[in-house]
Amino acid sequence: MSYAPEMPDLPDHVNALIVTSSGTAGHRVFVGRLHPEQLGDGEVTIRVAWSSVNYKDGLATLPDGKVAGIDPLVPGVDLSGEVVADDTAQSAPGDHVIAHAHGLGVSHHGGFAEYARVPAEWVVPLPEGLSLRDSMVLGTAGFTAALSVHLLEERGLAAGDGPVLVTGATGGVGSTAVDMLAGRGYEVVAATGKPQAHDFLRRLGASDIVDRADVVGDDSKPLGKQRWAAAVDCVGGAMLAGVIRSMRVGAAVAASGNTGGMRLETSVAPFILRGVALLGVDSVHCPRDLRLRVWQRLASDLRPRHLEELIGNEIDGLGDDLIAALKTVVAGEMTGRAVVRIGA
Repeated sequence: MSYAPEMPDLPDHVNALIVTSSGTAGHRVFVGRLHPEQLGDGEVTIRVAWSSVNYKDGLATLPDGKVAGIDPLVPGVDLSGEVVADDTAQSAPGDHVIAHAHGLGVSHHGGFAEYARVPAEWVVPLPEGLSLRDSMVLGTAGFTAALSVHLLEERGLAAGDGPVLVTGATGGVGSTAVDMLAGRGYEVVAATGKPQAHDFLRRLGASDIVDRADVVGDDSKPLGKQRWAAAVDCVGGAMLAGVIRSMRVGAAVAASGNTGGMRLETSVAPFILRGVALLGVDSVHCPRDLRLRVWQRLASDLRPRHLEELIGNEIDGLGDDLIAALKTVVAGEMTGRAVVRIGA
């Protein structure tokens, strides 16, 4: 039996976007209702104000997406809102908080619902300087971008070292990374296959834009021309292999994406002849102390300068517009961030 503390101030039913493959109707994505006790295990109950649309959320709605760990599932890998109750007293009713990653929206009901119940260790206090809406304009994508920059800088990257490449630059992680890096004084080169997005990327601070085919380059050679002082790769697959081949001596790549495929076909040459480092960016299992530090940076020195301009789509509620946005993100056709108003 799932853990469900008494919540006299919760409604009898909670509206949510539900994905299910059970039942006679087969696979369905629909707005339905849950009883409060169906929200899942956890010590903290949150009235959800905002969420956002991420690639993993789109995959969670597909019958072959290989993301959903429970059936039925409420997707939404991130959320922000107001604490209703916390059995651990780590937070108080009325506190503004963020929850993201871990199993949220994958093996535990996520942010596309009016209320969520989550383990206390998943909850992050909303940093001063961010609104609940701001935090989801950033969301998991913004956190992943910030963690990428944080890891590169911890390894020694500094403004003035040379061009920093961002692949998948029109997506949620990529566009936020472009804005963050430019704001910190880096020379940012954005890689995209969308000519119509060039103006958008330049407004965010990209000093140059390259076609993604140019980044992939000649995959028959173990090494390419040394071009990049660092890279934030949001794509994976052949794109990441091309990035690795063209890194400068001692440079590092922060890799977080797999929209270009899960396979990485490269050679050892960049690693042993140029000392290139490949840094895996894991926003799901990120230790809590690091998660808190990165969110503090998101409210301060890593806060994007063009936060509002990062929004490609603001969605009101859990209906057809949200379902359409989930299809768009899976198709790779989304520019910027899609933020979802749940109950603000």
